[in-house]
Amino acid sequence: MARVLLKNVRKTFGRVIAVDDVTLEAKDKEFLILLGPSGCGKTTVLRCIAGLEKPDEGEIYIGDRLVNDLDPKERDIAMVFQTYALYPHMTVFNNLAFPLENMKVPKDQIAKKVKEVAKLLEIEPLLERKPKQLSGGQQQRVALGRAIVREPKVFLMDEPLSNLDAKLRVYMRAELKKLQEELGITMVYVTHDQVEAMTMGDKIAILKDGVLQQFASPSDVYSHPSNVFVAGFVGSPPTNFFDCVIKEDSVLDAKEFKYRLPKDVAEAVKAATSDEIILGIRPQDVRVFRDAKADKDLIKADLYTTEPLGDVLILDLKIGERLIKVVVSPDFDVGGLKTLWVKFPAKKIYFFDRKTEKALL
Repeated sequence: MARVLLKNVRKTFGRVIAVDDVTLEAKDKEFLILLGPSGCGKTTVLRCIAGLEKPDEGEIYIGDRLVNDLDPKERDIAMVFQTYALYPHMTVFNNLAFPLENMKVPKDQIAKKVKEVAKLLEIEPLLERKPKQLSGGQQQRVALGRAIVREPKVFLMDEPLSNLDAKLRVYMRAELKKLQEELGITMVYVTHDQVEAMTMGDKIAILKDGVLQQFASPSDVYSHPSNVFVAGFVGSPPTNFFDCVIKEDSVLDAKEFKYRLPKDVAEAVKAATSDEIILGIRPQDVRVFRDAKADKDLIKADLYTTEPLGDVLILDLKIGERLIKVVVSPDFDVGGLKTLWVKFPAKKIYFFDRKTEKALL
């Protein structure tokens, strides 16, 4: 197996900049997730690694080998597509055997290898079936098997779970992560689903408009977002944001409420380009009270509606004209109240420069 290293990779299509100066690394045996909304450049990055697109600038290494000028077949990679791309006229056995036949592997070794992979993926009973006779999850396993059987250095996956139903996606996330760990595979995986990214990846590279926004572990991305986009994209429900102005005595004025900055935060906020700040807090971190007696610094909020999800209850609250979401326990008793009180714990708040949208802490 091998690392994948991108150095200052840039790719354009006409006037459109699809990938803009991206540098990142998937270490040997690491599971790297490329995450972002549609059109952010993540699939283009994957196709550049695969050799299906050639970058205009920058270098791509697989192992210690510069691969910019190598054809896809020379890069020793295997790719699993969103559509699985199985040959419909071939049986599962022949689909798995096909890449080995192209490599001129002897027939007895092909049969042995196919059976080993089929056992690993628990698709032995399916070997004589054709793709149209398989479920989505079974087709996905066959597509994985066809990649595994070649024993490539790197696996590239382009949203391989997106065609599965929600229940099967949850199951296959765990299966795919377990398989990656057992085989010691270096994997680069594209998704727009932040839950997939958080649960599967060792590292996450978040892209927006072709630009790398943050490259870190899932816990760092969640706990220390580098900018407003990352804070809003990762986490469900999304982070609540308030535009604020710094007043005298380190007080933030958000119009709907005022917030006094702790000393250490006040020092960090001085690095902002102006007195305009964005305050962010995740719905899970907001504390909710039924009355104002609990704390003198509580903020009044009107109950707009509730969203019961079984394991949690989402409260939609209005602070002035601003609607925010708050996650509480499912047994939180609203009790017909129209007004609640909230608090933003200082250690849970994010602060961003309003002009640059970059994190200040």
